[in-house]
Amino acid sequence: MTNWEMEKMEVNAGDDFSRAKTRARFQSLLNTLTWKNTDLLSFYEVTSIIKPKSETYKGMQTIPVNKIIGSEGRYHDFSSAFLPKREMLRSRWESVDRAVLNDVVLPPISVFSLGGYYFVRDGNHRVSVAKAQGVEFIDAEVVELDSQIPLEEGMTMRTLKRRVVTYERNAFIQQYKPSYLPMGEIVFTSPGAYPEMVNHILVHKYFINQGIKEEIPFEQAAVSWYRNVYSPIVKVIREEHLLFQFPGSTEGDMYLWIVRTWDEMKREHKDESVSIADAAKEVKKRGKGFPVIKYLKYFLSKLRKD
Repeated sequence: MTNWEMEKMEVNAGDDFSRAKTRARFQSLLNTLTWKNTDLLSFYEVTSIIKPKSETYKGMQTIPVNKIIGSEGRYHDFSSAFLPKREMLRSRWESVDRAVLNDVVLPPISVFSLGGYYFVRDGNHRVSVAKAQGVEFIDAEVVELDSQIPLEEGMTMRTLKRRVVTYERNAFIQQYKPSYLPMGEIVFTSPGAYPEMVNHILVHKYFINQGIKEEIPFEQAAVSWYRNVYSPIVKVIREEHLLFQFPGSTEGDMYLWIVRTWDEMKREHKDESVSIADAAKEVKKRGKGFPVIKYLKYFLSKLRKD
């Protein structure tokens, strides 16, 4: 390659990066105006919610570039379309782009496969260049994680959390068939809440069984938990008007927060006499603020299009 050709290649790579970075900036602006997600998904944030139970090495595969929706460690550096957002990426990005323009065969990237989509472990710049160049497929070394939660391109963490909550609620209903509980009143909005509720019922069941010879069934323990634990706490929530102070929360959410705070206060003060009412007042104090502002933020968030 002549010096002139090398200089031209340098210019082309620099132009490619500038165009990609400009596209990322416009995309971010457009997504902000239309209330859409502007960032890549974080692999660790996603897996902390989904909690995959196993992984399988799948070896070398050719995967669709448009199915890559997140990154293990560089999710802040690229837009949701995997375009570069930071000037600090230029040197490495341009070197990869020059290799592509010069038909150099690059090593495969490394990805996690989750719910039919991919998260980059190694090769973020190669993916970004491929996106910018309109490449449809890329070679990758794949490790697959199990997931019952469907993912999709452009998904936000908020959408994912709602999907996980729905999955966990349906799983609880399918396993325990709780016709004996008013499930229309027992509603949670955070991942892990329904499994936590089951644990509360099992702990309640354990204490009931301490005083009797025969072990009671889960259904009986759940009804007792609802009447003697959940409902009294919900009564306190209503008396303290906590839902007004925490817009977007449900009575179930507040129930869990109060129980956690109650346990925390008893451990901290080494005092078993701390009451649920004390915990509710502590929760109210921690969330003290101007409710109108909280409601405004909540209703604005409801307008966002995921």
